[in-house]
Amino acid sequence: MTKHQKRLSVPKSWPVERKTDVFTVKADAGPHGEDGVPLVVLLRDVLGYVDSKKEARYALSEDSILVNGEPINDEQRPIGMFDIVAFPGREEYYRVFPDEGGRLALTEIDAEAADSRLGKIENKQQVSGGDTQLTLHDGTNVVVDEEYSTNDSIVVDNDDKSIVAHFPYEEGALVTAVRGNHGGKIGEVSEIDVTPGSGSNIVTVETDDDEPFETVEEYVVVIDENFTGEDSSSENANGDAVSEGDDDE
Repeated sequence: MTKHQKRLSVPKSWPVERKTDVFTVKADAGPHGEDGVPLVVLLRDVLGYVDSKKEARYALSEDSILVNGEPINDEQRPIGMFDIVAFPGREEYYRVFPDEGGRLALTEIDAEAADSRLGKIENKQQVSGGDTQLTLHDGTNVVVDEEYSTNDSIVVDNDDKSIVAHFPYEEGALVTAVRGNHGGKIGEVSEIDVTPGSGSNIVTVETDDDEPFETVEEYVVVIDENFTGEDSSSENANGDAVSEGDDDE
């Protein structure tokens, strides 16, 4: 099995340039499916903290980088939408948030906000004991004894995995589009058009700056005002343009 990923075929959500080199790093198996970006890509290409996979491995061996509150030792661990990437030694905390076009970017947040993460409920089922198991967009399972609906969003504490906030999916909800032509746009749901049969429901979203847009239900995630950032560009921490490093081992 190849250890590399051709840049031209990476998902559109990956924050990498596609025509600078032939290959980039391939993500290991893990959360977020094929949309997950290898951690080393964020460390090298977005933040500019390392120049190679070797440097990334060293940094991770120091347990100085946390993802959703846990130290990570795999530089190819997939990182995806709404993950929290923390550098406690630097006092830097970031949320992965969709940018224009649905491309993943890092939004800087404070330490308190880094204690929990947002998840979209994509499935739910009954488990033994009468409780309900929720499956979130990144594959995480959460067992609850209260009623939640698919397409709702919840905020999960990174420490004890408890639910600290709940945002219902309904008309008037604040959402962000995470895929499609309107990826990265934020607005309020003005209408949910239920499609008969197995087709996707259509959502109309009102925005402050643009004309209302329509997209399929699967492409929107309910958020709170605290989950938006003033700057969600794919620039590094100093505001410089993204630089592409090599893929040295």
